[in-house]
Parts: sequence; structure tokens; C-alpha cells
Amino acid sequence: MASALSASAWSAMRAATVAAAARGSARSPAAAAAAVATTSQPRRHMSSEALKRTTLHDFHVSLGGKMVPFAGYSMPVQYSSEGIKASHLWVRSSAGLFDVSHMGQVRLRGKDAVSWLEGLVVADVAGLAPGHGTLSVMTTETGGIIDDTIISNLGDDTIGMVINAGCKDKDLAHMREHLSTARSAGKDVDLEVLDDSALLALQGPKAAAVLAELAPSLNLSTMAFMASQPADVAGIPCHVTRCGYTGEDGFEISVDNSQAVTLTETLLANEAVHAAGLGARDSLRLEAGLCLYGNDIDETTTPVEAALTWTIGKRRRAEGGGFLGDTVIMKQLADGVTRRRMTFVVEKGAPPRGHEKILNEAGDEVGEVTSGGWGPTAGKALGMGYAKKPFNKAGTKLSIPLRGKEVAIQVVKSPVVKTSYFSLAG
Repeated sequence: MASALSASAWSAMRAATVAAAARGSARSPAAAAAAVATTSQPRRHMSSEALKRTTLHDFHVSLGGKMVPFAGYSMPVQYSSEGIKASHLWVRSSAGLFDVSHMGQVRLRGKDAVSWLEGLVVADVAGLAPGHGTLSVMTTETGGIIDDTIISNLGDDTIGMVINAGCKDKDLAHMREHLSTARSAGKDVDLEVLDDSALLALQGPKAAAVLAELAPSLNLSTMAFMASQPADVAGIPCHVTRCGYTGEDGFEISVDNSQAVTLTETLLANEAVHAAGLGARDSLRLEAGLCLYGNDIDETTTPVEAALTWTIGKRRRAEGGGFLGDTVIMKQLADGVTRRRMTFVVEKGAPPRGHEKILNEAGDEVGEVTSGGWGPTAGKALGMGYAKKPFNKAGTKLSIPLRGKEVAIQVVKSPVVKTSYFSLAG
């Protein structure tokens, strides 16, 4: 997320979703393993509190997982059997299995759940058909992004949400504050956090074939991008959503904690599937132009500045918003913004890690890097950042002061690596 945020990459997500009916600390996982790979630096630092563990923690250790702090959890950045680059390339060519159980799974129920949620997010939630979803953002009263989230209409007056691990506490506090107000006004809304469920992400061009063998009730040839439904996977009750955070076709599978290890072992028994860590997930999402919360988007950036205007539903725009921060966001839609998120490639040399100044050809500061890393598929260093207009336009040559040198970069269209989201159009 999920999830998944460059203008063209999100446009690809949007197009697929429309055709279907559309990460406390958000520390970059590869930065958490800087000794293993060079990539984005975190915006915030880990607290001194003990790290949480997903239900698959011991399983990761048994596979030789290199465990690192990420969003308050101990998570595998890679495995001893495969480096980050090799894992990245395997996902691009076959299938990788990621543990994303650190993310929050939420259920909203009640006849007023949709209208209540639309006060907090920019999506047209009411327009989602049962079994379909979209990526959206929760906003502050000043238009900043509290979190990005996948929202699904699960039917029977039930809405599903997946929220970022590093934002769970603040997201839930924010939602519960507004929930209390709604209930006091007599609204019928309930919120449940699925603490007893794990979440697995099966990603890559062979993911559908692998899942099809284990979940015969799913018709994957007609299951659209961002569609979701309950299904038995290897005989285990699950909820499956066609989405991901790699730019590849894939699925996020919610499963009861008690069955998570069994399901993981079953999926990994297929020779097409390798266990993949957060290091590969970070480089995959960067090539696909997908934002990392806390680096590329946060409460100081609006959806318009972040090139996420497509997440604002057409009906919501026509109605003037109706969500927190709508005055700011609607004005930006009408008048434009002075800075905007962009993607760049490094013409020669190592990638920046984040927070470096971006300079124009005259040496004036025109922006800041938010994420950077090596793209194994692209074969070059790349990154994201914010730049003042018109320096965010593709083809613009800029530079970054990096390790005592000025490194040349060029703004490019995003994504750097073409995404492969499933499309019913083929």
C-alpha cells in the first residue's frame, strides 16, 4: 500500500481500479539495513521501546532472516539465502512472498460507516461496488496526509481498511476521536482492529499461477486489480485482495494468525516463490514510483503536492470535498501548487539517501530529496523528491550535493520501471 505513489504509477493503479469499477516511524527498510543496501534515510528514528513481532517472526529467523527495526517491529530485511538485489530481481521475474502483518487491518461496520469514513478520506467510498477497493489518503484539517490506506467495500455494510504500520497508533486515535463524535450524534458506526490476523503479500508475474493452484474458487482471469473476496487458500479460510506494493501483479492475503505459518510454508513450497524481505520491497516500490509514508508523504504534504490528485474522487470534487482539509485541497486543485513530487535518475554514481538539497543549474536550492536507492531492474540509482515548479518537469537537469560532490540528476516520468498491474483488458 498499500497501498502503492508517482503520478503515472498511481495513474496505472487508478486506470486498473476504474476498469474494475481504483508506513511512529515510517523508516525505509533498506535504510534500516544500510550496511546491506544503500537507499532512503528515515524521517524519524525508532523509539527505545521493545520491538513488536509478527506471528511469523520465529519463522523468519528459522529461514535466516536478517531482522531489523521497522515501524516499531522486528522485520526481515533479507534472508541469508538471497541478497536484496537477487530477491528484487526474483520478484520481477517470478514471485516473492512478503510478511506485511505489521500493517493494520481494520473493519468498519454499520449503516453510517461509508458516510462517516468519507469525512476522513478523499475517496469516493460510496461509489465502490461490493468486492472492490481503492487507494486513498486520510487528511488533516490543513490538508496534510495522515496516512495512505487501501479501502475495500466488503459488502453487508462493512468496509475494510489497511493502514501503515508506523501510522497505526495515530490513525486509530484519529479515527476513534471522530468515531466518538459520530456516535454521540447517533450515527451507526463500529470499528474493529483485526489483531488476530496476519497479512501476506504474494507478488510477481507468477503470483497468479501459484495462487490459482491453491485457491480454485478464485477466478483470477476475472478478478480485477483492487478486487477482493473471501476464499480458501490451501484449505485455509482467507481474504484475498489483488493489490501490492511492488509494481507487479500480486495479492495480499489476510489469514488468521493460527494458520499464518502453515499458509506461508505452503506458498513457499512452490519453487516459483521465494521469501522476500523489506529491502527488496523498498527497491521494488521505488522503481514503481510508490511512496513510502514518512519519507515521500506526510502531514506536511497535501495530495495535490504529492501528485495524488487522482485519489480525490470526482464526486467528492464536485461536492466541494466534505473531508478534513477540503478548503486547502480544493483551492490547490483550482489554483495549483508551487512545489510537486517528482522522480529522478542519477546520471552517474551512487544514490542519495534522503534530505539532500536539490539544486538547479544556477546553484539555487529548488527542492529536497525524500527517497533514494539503487534500482536493480532499472540498472541505475534513482529517487524521489519535491521540487518547485517548473523544476519538477521531466527532462529537467538538476544536481544534488552528495558526499562533497555535486551529483547530476535528471527528472524523469514515473515509474522508472513499467508497472505490471493486472488488467481485465489484457
